[in-house]
Amino acid sequence: MPTKKIEEAEEVTRCPECNSGHLSFDYERGELICEECGLVLTDQMIDQGPEWRAFDVEQGEKRARTGAPMTYTIHDKGLSTTIGWKNKDSYGKSIPTRNRAQLYRLRKWQRRIRVSNATERNLAFALSELDRMASGMGLPRNVRETAAMVYRKAVNKNLIRGRSIEGVVAASLYAACRQCNVPRTLDEIANSSRVGRKEIGRTYRFMTRELKLKLMPTKPQDYVSRFCSELKLTGEVQSRAVEILKEAQDKELTSGPDPPASPRRRSTSRPSCATSAARSARSPTWQA
Repeated sequence: MPTKKIEEAEEVTRCPECNSGHLSFDYERGELICEECGLVLTDQMIDQGPEWRAFDVEQGEKRARTGAPMTYTIHDKGLSTTIGWKNKDSYGKSIPTRNRAQLYRLRKWQRRIRVSNATERNLAFALSELDRMASGMGLPRNVRETAAMVYRKAVNKNLIRGRSIEGVVAASLYAACRQCNVPRTLDEIANSSRVGRKEIGRTYRFMTRELKLKLMPTKPQDYVSRFCSELKLTGEVQSRAVEILKEAQDKELTSGPDPPASPRRRSTSRPSCATSAARSARSPTWQA
């Protein structure tokens, strides 16, 4: 059967004979075959996988030669190299004593050149502070990446000048929480940072205006699951709390000031809905 030579087999999505999209790779023969008509689309394919085999996860991690993925939470995006503290070479053999002083100097200069100018020093300090705050609040990885991206945009537009680094980091983290639908109040952000709530709110409004961040206002329903989880309430109570909030919205009882301007008012109203739901569901939690 004649074969069709294709330079890049990854771009082939359909069979040229029967127009079928059911294609399969035969890694033993190195062929791309149509499952409908049996046409061999290409042969002598190159195996892109590793040349070694691993029989468990630990063995695969030891044999892998790739580094960590790129991340925006590190000032150099995690692309720089590091010299380990162990005095061993790539084969696991100990480095002679006469060469350890040279290795120490290389390690010291490697740490220095990772932060070469003021902008990188700013990023290094700010992103370490961001990681500390996010770890203290237990925020997921996607929120940290988004907050790092927001802060980098603020640095590129020179919005940091005249403002504290901690305030801009806290505002970036607050914006990332709202963008990733993991809402946190300004009081929670302020408790994890060294900046007051008013300064965080003022910096947040300035950044959203300058960076043109389109963020929808948080809804009371976004906080119900977290409050119910902290109060160890049942799913029935959580559903009842959502119903109460929906009825309150229908009667326009939840409208008020802008959410960033009144986090304390929001944080005190939502537990009351959970309490009402617990009472209506006759849960023993509200009695405690």
